[in-house]
Amino acid sequence: TYAAMIKALDRGVGQVLDALQRNGLDDNTIVIFTSDNGGAHYLGLPDINQPYRGWKTTFFGGGIRVPLFIKWPQGITPGSEYNPFTHHTDLLPTIAKLAGAQVPDDRTIDGVDLLPYIQGENPGQPHDTLFWRSGHYEVVIDDEWKLQRADRPDKNWLFNLDRDPTEQDEVSSQYPEKVDELEALLDQHNANLPPSMWPSVVEIPVTIDKPLGQPESPEDNFIYWPN
Repeated sequence: TYAAMIKALDRGVGQVLDALQRNGLDDNTIVIFTSDNGGAHYLGLPDINQPYRGWKTTFFGGGIRVPLFIKWPQGITPGSEYNPFTHHTDLLPTIAKLAGAQVPDDRTIDGVDLLPYIQGENPGQPHDTLFWRSGHYEVVIDDEWKLQRADRPDKNWLFNLDRDPTEQDEVSSQYPEKVDELEALLDQHNANLPPSMWPSVVEIPVTIDKPLGQPESPEDNFIYWPN
């Protein structure tokens, strides 16, 4: 079933690109392909997000590292790669700038225009700090450090992504001052957020290193996913 879904998706993308080419629009049309999350644990496929841990519903790399392909032959060199962290919130200001549209000024826009970065005009990085949050479960990436914080289980996970990009070595006990620093960033970020329009009403446990269908044990790491 999953293979059939991937094949259908691939075929559909091909039909869109073929239609653009037939109509002479492919050279100056921007096509963006991405995903809202990594592969889900309920598929039962243990290697779907390898080498990263976790799944959809978790903020480990397997849950939040996703494809982002941008095809625009007139503006982006085919086959080029851009490695620094970006975020889906960057798509609005990027597309608005390309289309000559005005980004709304009556609210805070978290994203940035990516084009100067991916075209090499700006040698810096789009973001020093990035945030994710689902109810009580929240994450900050600041420079090479990543902190995950949850109320249930009451736990912090600290990783150094430069040394440990797949989040295998949890080091919060070794760097308590870094935990405090990153928690302060989370608190500051939360203080600037409006109240949630759709509060979570249920929570389910998700084992970080085992997909659904594999036997669980008391030693397993898990998060509670608020939904």
